[in-house]
Amino acid sequence: MQSTDQSTVVAPGATARSDQAYPWAAVLGVFAVMSATLTGVVAWSERHRPLGDESILQGPSWLDGWFQYDAGWYHHIATAGYQYVPGQQSSIAFFPVFPLGVRALANLTGDVQVAGSLLAVLAGAAAVLLFGRWAWERLPRPAALTALAVLMLYPYALFLYGAMYADSLFLLCAVGSFMLLEKRWYWAAGLVGALATAGRPVGVAVAVGLVVRTLELLAQDRAARAAGDAAGEAAGSAPRPGWRDLVRAVRDVRWRHAGVLLSGAGLGAWCLFLWLEFGNPLAFVEVESAPGWNQGVGPKTWFKVVYAGTLVKGPYDVAALLTLQAVACLLAVLLLRRVWRRFGWGYLAYTFVVLVIPILGTKDFMGTGRYVLVAFPAIAAAGDYLAGSPRRWLRPVALALSGVLLVLLTSLFGRSVAVS
Repeated sequence: MQSTDQSTVVAPGATARSDQAYPWAAVLGVFAVMSATLTGVVAWSERHRPLGDESILQGPSWLDGWFQYDAGWYHHIATAGYQYVPGQQSSIAFFPVFPLGVRALANLTGDVQVAGSLLAVLAGAAAVLLFGRWAWERLPRPAALTALAVLMLYPYALFLYGAMYADSLFLLCAVGSFMLLEKRWYWAAGLVGALATAGRPVGVAVAVGLVVRTLELLAQDRAARAAGDAAGEAAGSAPRPGWRDLVRAVRDVRWRHAGVLLSGAGLGAWCLFLWLEFGNPLAFVEVESAPGWNQGVGPKTWFKVVYAGTLVKGPYDVAALLTLQAVACLLAVLLLRRVWRRFGWGYLAYTFVVLVIPILGTKDFMGTGRYVLVAFPAIAAAGDYLAGSPRRWLRPVALALSGVLLVLLTSLFGRSVAVS
């Protein structure tokens, strides 16, 4: 592969055909090895964590290390449903798709803890496979393989390998909805997108991205027709549209395209439930400012006053963990231009929204490492950058460092350290 930046340019919507078929089995095998290895890491680390309430952990002891922090909330929702106490931390802060999925799977496994980890790792495997396929169609083979490595070795990818968190399921829904849209299955894309908007607060990024990407596809079709291209080659041969072209494409929207708007139904249904059940459709926003979470909206949060105080006064181990997440956010933001150049406006819109919500909404960057994980176009752009860099040492060094951090953070997570 040439080292010049132009060597990996692919028009948005185009397909970077590889001479070889996508290696589904190899990717799944690598994921399985990674999952087993990191499960061993948390199982070893869990022995050194402080004792807590172990009464709800009825599954195999080697799974206990994956059951930390938010897992307790998901377990409570799956077993007892939602509760809301104004001004206090409440379970309605956690969107319903993952815990309801855990409840359904627990009917088969007989144990909520096992169901939670099983759903997380199965969704993680499917998300990695689909992400790899998505990248395989849009990037040259070295860049696509590097993008897969970046995702699987990303320091916060531990949430794909068995942690009872909703991130892997959200990533699966996000990638799946865009892949369905690329096939012009608008209503199917909207339906899967609805699972995303009912799965995480940043699910709105999926709805925004699907709408923008739909307009982008229509703008490409219009440009291709104007150039006299065959209709079957429209999306692959059209040049990148400008934002004005997206505005003009609104006139081409038909009923079938409106299917992507269904993606907002997930968030709408969640708000309706909160309104009918608790009388507050935005209760999930209110509880974020409850004592203990203290994620209120305002200048103190936007300008990271708490984070700055931690950097100055400590504890410095916490400051280091927060700074690592801040760096992950910075790198993802720096990749936004490459996301636009490689994948177009729709994926830029998704990535921007999925990053800006946690960056502005957290007081100290805690949790943002997981949000960067689901910004999959930025992950792909990172793989593209590393594969095309003239500094040949950069790719192996970056991947090795990322892998070391992944093992370290997994070990800390197993010891009940809040890593993200």
